[in-house]
Amino acid sequence: MRHGINESPLNPLPAIVWALALPMIAAEILFGLASTGFMGGSGGIGMRNNAIQQTAFIPELFQRMWAVGALDGHVYRLLTYPFVHVNLTHAAFVIVFTLALGNMIAQQFRPLAFVALFFGSAITAALVYTGFSLMWQGRVEPLIGGYPAVYGLVGAFTFLIWTRLAATGGNRLRAFTLIGMLLLFQLVFGVLFGAGTSWVADIAGFFAGFGLSFLLIHGGLARALALIRAR
Repeated sequence: MRHGINESPLNPLPAIVWALALPMIAAEILFGLASTGFMGGSGGIGMRNNAIQQTAFIPELFQRMWAVGALDGHVYRLLTYPFVHVNLTHAAFVIVFTLALGNMIAQQFRPLAFVALFFGSAITAALVYTGFSLMWQGRVEPLIGGYPAVYGLVGAFTFLIWTRLAATGGNRLRAFTLIGMLLLFQLVFGVLFGAGTSWVADIAGFFAGFGLSFLLIHGGLARALALIRAR
């Protein structure tokens, strides 16, 4: 028997990555079936809009609930908004990035640490976005979709590259190439189609993911201290 003949040609994704991506995939399947009237009849056509209304993180609502001490009814939105998207294209980009980046990051993070990274980035991004809404003169758009969490994964990926380059004496600024390309894409997209305000949450998600990596990855804090001493 030839060695490896029964091995899968595809690198299997860690289960924890699928655990986060599958709810997004399942939601899109349900929305697709509902949009055709196949599921839920005519009442199912608005399923995506209803889901967005129930799961989106709305800074103004969060502020009002905080003022009256009634967050219990809406704090769940901090955890649900990354899993529902405005359309299939929006969801597809998030799912692809979650699977691709998650596959690399989950090899360095324990499963619970990976979950903490994903939700920690999403929650931090939402809270920073709420603070931004207090200073912003206009109205901010609700947060919906997994981009802030994905940007947190980009932050963790950047941390891994950053520490690797530092250990080998490479140029650590190269670690920020991916986030630089994403920001350039967002800038061009914003110029062409009009920029909203959710980019603030995306950037906050990136810095949250980068910062959380120091604590969540095994030996992350020790790596950081070693880099500081090496300067």
